[in-house]
Amino acid sequence: MKKKGLFILLILAVVAITSTCLFACNLSGDDGLSAYELALQEGFEGSLSDWLNSLNGMSGEDGLSAYKLAVSQGYEGTLNEWLSSLKGERGRDGASLSIQDVYDTAVENGYQGDFLTFIKEYLNNQVKSDCYGVSQGLMSSVSISAQFQVTTQGYYGPTVKTAVSNGSGVIYKLDKSLGNAYIITNHHVIHYSAADEQDGISANIKVYLYGKEYSDYAIEATYIGSSSAYDIAVLKVEGSEVLKGSDAAAVNVRNSQTITVGERVNAIGNAAGGGISVTEGILSVDSEIISVKDDDIVQSYRVMRVDAAINSGNSGGGLFDSSGELIGIVNAKYNSEEIENIGYAIPSNIAIGVADNIIDTCDGTSETAPSVFRLGIETALSQSKAVYDESSKTVRIKETVAVKAVTASGAADGKLTEGDILLSVSLDEDVVTIDRVFTLSDALLNVREGDIVAVTVERGGESVTLQFTAEAQYFTAVK
Repeated sequence: MKKKGLFILLILAVVAITSTCLFACNLSGDDGLSAYELALQEGFEGSLSDWLNSLNGMSGEDGLSAYKLAVSQGYEGTLNEWLSSLKGERGRDGASLSIQDVYDTAVENGYQGDFLTFIKEYLNNQVKSDCYGVSQGLMSSVSISAQFQVTTQGYYGPTVKTAVSNGSGVIYKLDKSLGNAYIITNHHVIHYSAADEQDGISANIKVYLYGKEYSDYAIEATYIGSSSAYDIAVLKVEGSEVLKGSDAAAVNVRNSQTITVGERVNAIGNAAGGGISVTEGILSVDSEIISVKDDDIVQSYRVMRVDAAINSGNSGGGLFDSSGELIGIVNAKYNSEEIENIGYAIPSNIAIGVADNIIDTCDGTSETAPSVFRLGIETALSQSKAVYDESSKTVRIKETVAVKAVTASGAADGKLTEGDILLSVSLDEDVVTIDRVFTLSDALLNVREGDIVAVTVERGGESVTLQFTAEAQYFTAVK
């Protein structure tokens, strides 16, 4: 079973345009009316624009916001967690709670404001919550400038020029007390095949924190390793005084397999090489394969599709969920005059798996590529369906994955057999359910030499668990 893929004409790194971030609300009452229509029922007489403009800075008669009231009644979560809990909340009868239900509950617990004021407070807090998520992403985002020396042969002899690639990155690991950090970006941001430098990797890489995107605040970064096959690279910063005195933060990473289509996302990056900017959209497709032509070489990547504006310079930057957690690394867009707002990001499970592998394998060694454990099997999708989760009101794709073939002398030879249904993979105490065709390969990025890997399969109607030792001969450098 094969899913049709797309061919992407351009990887993004150097030139771009500026974009803006918009906010949209989607509240409805128990009768299906919008929040504005409910406001009209409660006596509001202005236009929709008037109503939206009136929402900022309002509070209840007792001076408490709805969140503060919830805290005063014993709620222990953060503002963002409280706002998230209001979306799709369900009553004892299993029915979804409307904004009217939430207001009624607040009144029962002592809220003194009228319904219109409550809506204003709710929306105002929700805007603040979304800005919080963006702010979290901004503080872990960097812009990147990579310079290359390029020698060309002319009529009068060789000419040496400097080429510059402007891209983005995210701070993955951080020790601010020492001014040290690891930064994740795209391979193509710091690589140029025509450059004089060894392997086409820039020897002059500078990163800039958000709010410090000036030459005086340039931070020197060194190349640790990368993989063009995954389009991920890791840079290292050591002893930076700029980093020590900043409010920069390492990214909070979310398991990309938990995201659902329709979730709001923010792409944060160095669009047009003009500094960090933010664009907003939704997750359009949670997983697909694209083919990208870079330096006359075609590479295939598993990516997520988004409709947030993605432009040259966004490459290597983070794709964040509404809470500010990293769910992907932006790497490409669909380049066509007939198509708009189709951008792509490498899922965080791949990006972080490859980055950790590079850090463990390459830092302090002569190696520059991740070393990936191979079971030596070919898998096939035997069933796929969309499953609606009534409790979370979300749709997820569930797939059944089977062993199609086993490579002779590979790690799985004599253990896994054709037709086995893959159920889960375990590394130490971390058990991952295999319910998508890519789950196993993503998990194997985290295996290191000497690890014990357990794979559970369904064979002949029974569950069987098999163990594999990750020996050196089963690892492959993926450049």
